[in-house]
Amino acid sequence: VNMKNVTEVTTFVLKGFTDKPELQIALFFLFLTIYLFTLMGNLGLVVLVIGDSRLHNPMYYFLSVLSSVDACYSSVITPNMLVDFMSKDKVISFLGCATQMFLAVTFGTTECFLLAAMAYDRYVAIYNPLLYSVSMSPRVYVPLIVASYVGGILHASVHTVATFSLSFCASNEIRHVFCDIPPLLAISCSDTHTNQLLLSYFVGSIEISTILIVLVSYGFIVLAILRMRSAEGRRKVFSTCGSHLTGVSVFHGTVLFMYVRPSSSYAFDHDMIVSIFYTIVIPMLNPIIYSLRNKDVKEAMQKVFRTN
Repeated sequence: VNMKNVTEVTTFVLKGFTDKPELQIALFFLFLTIYLFTLMGNLGLVVLVIGDSRLHNPMYYFLSVLSSVDACYSSVITPNMLVDFMSKDKVISFLGCATQMFLAVTFGTTECFLLAAMAYDRYVAIYNPLLYSVSMSPRVYVPLIVASYVGGILHASVHTVATFSLSFCASNEIRHVFCDIPPLLAISCSDTHTNQLLLSYFVGSIEISTILIVLVSYGFIVLAILRMRSAEGRRKVFSTCGSHLTGVSVFHGTVLFMYVRPSSSYAFDHDMIVSIFYTIVIPMLNPIIYSLRNKDVKEAMQKVFRTN
């Protein structure tokens, strides 16, 4: 893809949270700890799913793919942010900024589609468990995973090309810790009306469609639960689905707050905290959300610890 760079700007400066050295050191160790927990939790979950035969079913394949996406999502942003905390010149190249934004949007959108696919998987497993292995065969779940990635890449391509075709001649200082779309549009000296419309329409469409899939899937799940006579069966379903609903609610809530609203309402200090939450904190929390309330994952972890 040829991106038209008609700007005088060749580098950007990521202003970040603060200029105070003592606060930057504290933030460095805080986010380093979060990042290490994110990698250990998500990559550990992937290894667990691969290594334990009891977890070889579509539900856990989706979960392992989600974990790998979370690990990548955090890795696109956190290492560069950690370097900036310890350096005076928080500079990122034009191409580096474009690459970071492209990857961040790709993994964020892919996660959106994966959460919807996971809701559909839970609906199939609970509403008609006898046909689950047929309904969610590799010919079904593999295309769903691939489509999630393809959707993420296409969405990221649209915004990356649209954003970096703008002119940045007034300022190169981004009031953020990474190259995100709203703060980049804010420093452009071009007309960003089309970009704002693209952002609202594309993100809005993805959010509406994926949330609708989740709501419809859980509507059928509730009907299936009401038909169950076994209290133990209902408890197990609530435990499994509760973790997924928690992850979906937190992720979509922050994304909707960040992108689907008028540009005039952006407050960059608050938006920075919100974007840090869904790009860095949520990837750390997802392994905890999905493992602590899942009996199979807990048993697989106990087996590993006993073996060691």
